[in-house]
Amino acid sequence: MKLMPCPLNGLRNIQEFVCGGEVSVMPDPAAVSDEDWAEHVFLQDNPAGVVREWWCHAATSFWFIAERDTRTDEILRTYPAAELFPVRRDFARP
Repeated sequence: MKLMPCPLNGLRNIQEFVCGGEVSVMPDPAAVSDEDWAEHVFLQDNPAGVVREWWCHAATSFWFIAERDTRTDEILRTYPAAELFPVRRDFARP
């Protein structure tokens, strides 16, 4: 059984998690074209090596970041998203 260290819940079975894709800098939704926004949402680089990914513990809906080596599928480190993104971004609704 593969285990993942969750920053909130400790060591858990990997089947309790959902991968949300690569961590990337989000463009300003009000200033970017629809094509560029779609590229940000749907396209990923998929490099061989260490990547940062969004992960969610499904039972608690806790989102965090994991650093994983795509060559070996080894999870190197997990940490709360606030460590990388200290300021929460608010979105204005029309």
